[in-house]
Amino acid sequence: MEGSDSEVFGRLVAALNEAGFSFAHTHHKPVYTSAEAAEARGSSLHSGAKALIVKSGDRFLMAVMPADLSLDSGALRKLLGCRRLRFATEEEVLSLTGLTSGSIPPFGSLFDLPTICDQRLADNEHINFNAGSHTESIQMTYEAYLAYESPMMATVAKG
Repeated sequence: MEGSDSEVFGRLVAALNEAGFSFAHTHHKPVYTSAEAAEARGSSLHSGAKALIVKSGDRFLMAVMPADLSLDSGALRKLLGCRRLRFATEEEVLSLTGLTSGSIPPFGSLFDLPTICDQRLADNEHINFNAGSHTESIQMTYEAYLAYESPMMATVAKG
């Protein structure tokens, strides 16, 4: 890992360790889709915590959902009370997180972004996610994720 990838990975690991949460770290071949990540981890696609950066008005936020679902933009717009919503561009994602899409861990708090989590992530005892890199993954309990991140819970995914 180089540059900001290793910085975000290090910040995340340090934050979870400092908070006393246990997790498992896996190094694997580079993955760029949720399906590739699930295969490399040997885990279900539904247990993947997919993190999407979206823009509503002049603010950015993170939407987290099981990796086998997709964003329900209508539900998220209704929740936020906004008329327009769009995915952040690659340039905006890089500027906000220092990362490329697909490597972003589901912790908006690492990037000063509000986090909204789809309730169906709770279907999983353990969740899996890329940890600031296309080659590093973390598995932790869903309960530990909630305890650390304290995301707003809602139904914002479909599929």
